[in-house]
Amino acid sequence: MSRRIVVIWFPHLVTDRLLRKQPELKDLPFVLVITERGRRIVKAVNVLAQEKGIYENMMLADCKALVPELMVLDYDAAEPKKLLNSLAEWCIRYSPFISIELPDVLILDVSGCTHLWDGEENYLNDIHKKFNVFGYTIRSAMADTLGTAWAVCHFGTNASIIETGKEVPVLSALPPAALRLDQPILEKLDKLGLKTIGSFMTMPNTALRRRFGQNILKRLAQAFGEEMEITEPVQPLIPFQERLPSMEPIRTAEGIEVAIKTLLQMLCERLQKEMKGLRKCVLTCYRIDGLIEKIEIGTSKPSRNTLHLFKLFENKIANIEPDLGIDLFVMDALSVEDLHSSQDALWTVSGKDESVIAELLDRISGKTGVQGIHRYLPSEHYWPERSFKNATSLSEKPSTEWRTDLPRPLHILPVPELIEVSVPIPDYPPLLFRYKGTIHNVKKADGPERIEQEWWLQNGLYRDYYCVEDEQGSRYWLFRSGDYDSGNVKWFIHGFFT
Repeated sequence: MSRRIVVIWFPHLVTDRLLRKQPELKDLPFVLVITERGRRIVKAVNVLAQEKGIYENMMLADCKALVPELMVLDYDAAEPKKLLNSLAEWCIRYSPFISIELPDVLILDVSGCTHLWDGEENYLNDIHKKFNVFGYTIRSAMADTLGTAWAVCHFGTNASIIETGKEVPVLSALPPAALRLDQPILEKLDKLGLKTIGSFMTMPNTALRRRFGQNILKRLAQAFGEEMEITEPVQPLIPFQERLPSMEPIRTAEGIEVAIKTLLQMLCERLQKEMKGLRKCVLTCYRIDGLIEKIEIGTSKPSRNTLHLFKLFENKIANIEPDLGIDLFVMDALSVEDLHSSQDALWTVSGKDESVIAELLDRISGKTGVQGIHRYLPSEHYWPERSFKNATSLSEKPSTEWRTDLPRPLHILPVPELIEVSVPIPDYPPLLFRYKGTIHNVKKADGPERIEQEWWLQNGLYRDYYCVEDEQGSRYWLFRSGDYDSGNVKWFIHGFFT
């Protein structure tokens, strides 16, 4: 399959955008100007002003003399790039590879895309139809090379489709400016009477290089496909991406579900071939009004099970607002990991299989948020608040065993909180304690359990822990820091059993 390039030129990019924002200007000739070296220079012209003989780079004084009623507005030099980037993002529905050429050109690599619109002619017609609805005047052309598409777009017939191998006869009739040559070269060609590309394209390379420089040979080679022209996409290509355009806008939840299932099937087939599993995925929905809707899912372990992944998306379909309809769905696997075939049979296992647990966690996190789910592993520390840690993944193995010989509360405070107690004699549990302004009378108690710091720490601190139960049946984990002989005793609450 040969490479196919579409060039879209916006002759009135900035002024068309202004008309979208201020429709009241549509019947007025106006220009956008900027001050350069003390002179007011025209940088953008609308259609009506152009018809009256106004063109870019004219001095404003000359324009006013020609068209006294001309409206003058300020020109923002940063706006063309912003507009082109925005339009390029919108055009993702037509091609995944789009680049810009300042100040007014979009370049689309449409290889393998046009069949989704039943052919190249329908493809270009749809582009023109959409931009006309948005109020943009465009010219376009499609060819095997960027150079040919650019030349025909600017100097040939609008919406032209150049067949493979037809570049020479098409380019030969166009002026030299169609090759994007520098102005000094164009002036030399004009002086020599070389008015078309065909008048010099068959000349020996040595003669062209000697008289006009190397750039003219480079542009000819690019136009005829003898040299590749590299462009930088606006959005980097994602290795695992699937696209699903729709000829009719999708407005219903059922239609969105069908699109998600189709994309997941396509994506998981690719992941299967690459022995990969999905960890993070984003669905981007391009609406016909130009707005974009996104939903994102993540998995605890790599997965390519379409049923499981769809269930994660299913919880978030209600967040998508199709409005007038969605005409393109794009699914990007932002993060993938190796996944061997033995890990792939997720729904045929029994017992406490890690994959089943991982999928359960994915479904829960899809409803409550991943920030609400934690897995803890034991850590080799004595102090209770340091005796456990957050696991980095579901497959992480513990470095030590959980301590099960003595009771531990379900909820441990990250920082012990100071309490007031009443103790009958040293080394006895308290009769009562005050916590957050509430007095708890102790009905039952067990302890003490002494926990000391690690031997390599020099402070030599220790704590005496007590399990106590108040009159309401609530159980708490208290400890005493220090001893009564030193006169520096403090009591703390550190956890809750119920």
